Amino acid sequence: MKASQCFSMSLFLLILLISCPWLISANPHLNNFLGCLDSFYSNDISKVIYTQNNASYSSVLNATIQNLRFSTPATPKPLVIVTPLQTSHIQATIRCSRTNGLNLRIRSGGHDFEGLSYVSQVPFVVLDLTNFRSVKIDVKNKVAWVQSGAILGEFYSEIARRSRTLAFPAGICHTVGVGGYLSGGGYGLLLRKYGLAVDNVIDAVFIDVNGRILKRKSMGEDLFWAIRGGGGGSFGVVLSWKVKLVSVPSTVTVFTIRKTLEENATNLVHQWQSVAHKLPGDIFSAVTMRKVNRSGKPTILVAFSSFFLGDTNALIPLMKARFPELGLKKEHCTEMSWIESILYFGQIQNKSIDVLLDRSYKSPLNAPSFKTKLDYVKNPIPKAGFEKIWSKLYEEDAETAAMAFIAYGGKMAEIPESATPFPHRDGNLYHIAYTVGWDGEENTKSQRYMNWIRKFYSFMTPFVSKSPREAYVSYRDDDIGTNNKKGETSYAKASVWGRKYFKNNFDKLIYIKTKVDPHNFFKHEQSIPVSV
Repeated sequence: MKASQCFSMSLFLLILLISCPWLISANPHLNNFLGCLDSFYSNDISKVIYTQNNASYSSVLNATIQNLRFSTPATPKPLVIVTPLQTSHIQATIRCSRTNGLNLRIRSGGHDFEGLSYVSQVPFVVLDLTNFRSVKIDVKNKVAWVQSGAILGEFYSEIARRSRTLAFPAGICHTVGVGGYLSGGGYGLLLRKYGLAVDNVIDAVFIDVNGRILKRKSMGEDLFWAIRGGGGGSFGVVLSWKVKLVSVPSTVTVFTIRKTLEENATNLVHQWQSVAHKLPGDIFSAVTMRKVNRSGKPTILVAFSSFFLGDTNALIPLMKARFPELGLKKEHCTEMSWIESILYFGQIQNKSIDVLLDRSYKSPLNAPSFKTKLDYVKNPIPKAGFEKIWSKLYEEDAETAAMAFIAYGGKMAEIPESATPFPHRDGNLYHIAYTVGWDGEENTKSQRYMNWIRKFYSFMTPFVSKSPREAYVSYRDDDIGTNNKKGETSYAKASVWGRKYFKNNFDKLIYIKTKVDPHNFFKHEQSIPVSV
């Protein structure tokens, strides 16, 4: 190190520790960590490091927090946020965190449902990949390279700019970060036609615990398998992903038909269970349910929504043949492009597609603060079961609650459970997502809402999958079990939540984790444990 660099590092640390002396007591290794980074970054340090005395610290931390449940005065905050500009910055952050005993949390879009990408109960650093957001589209070969810090909206916009007949089978919430999304599996409007997002990943650039940069060939098929659905924050840092783009027609069709209980909604949703998973793969089908007031009286509003890879003239006879009771008519249908359907289902259809580039956009699909759970259904819920569900949704503490059924079948039933860590394939009729939400003014009711959804989840036990009761790792739920606050656990305890997320794939994930990160550096409350 040059003398000028030594002086620069010493001056930086002196200013930092004089202005913020509590940092030493907060973690005795922090000044060593900062010095370690400075020795790698040299004069770039001020561009990528934010400590709690930095004027931009709070804005950088809060920029992508999508659930205000994890943005309170009591929420633990990172000692340092690193926003790397180049690969060497990431390698240095891994090395300096590891050698100085700091937990590392990796954030791409900030949508982790339990805040695990930016909250830890032990002293920690956030590695924020917001600057790693390039998207490169190869239209001729129908492939793309997309970096983990890009949001889905940025990816989609670039695809749409280059082609009207190419797409990627991912979700409708455009501010979700690509890295976290692909790490968990990723479902969207095209899941019944092309499977999950990870079913269409064909390569990746990955940095392991030792700072090595690996691609599919050099990392090996086991690790490549694990990062495609094994959950983020367990194995290393995925910098970018090579994915297959899929073909879509230039015109797709969407519709939403809303029915109340007084309009035969119970019979329709009961029948939907036996129809939706058998529809052609060109159709995505969903049902949402929530309590509303109509003419001063409470009722349940059930919305049947679909996306179809084709025009209205092809969709209507198909639905009349398969689900005539729904009563689909031409006036219910709207034709549009694939990119416009993302806005439609994201409930932002009155805006330009340029909104997809807005990383700060707050989706109307989620309240500012929320709790979400997810179940898988293998047998139809009886009508009597729905009557009981409605009674629960009428409860006072369910005033913000909603349920969504997403149909499976199609391509999802053709892919083996072991193809990726995501095992929820054939045999599932649909999954159910439950959500309660509240804004800042309702924080006094937040515990009531949380208690309600936990009780409702328990109530749903007879109707959903069993042994294990399956869950989806991208819909993280710390109620089903966690590691300790240091990210460590026993195999027996980890198996409680691990088998819900991964079923029989859990043991393979532990084997791979132990091989690539034997000292368990990459860890959080639901990270894959190492074998002992």
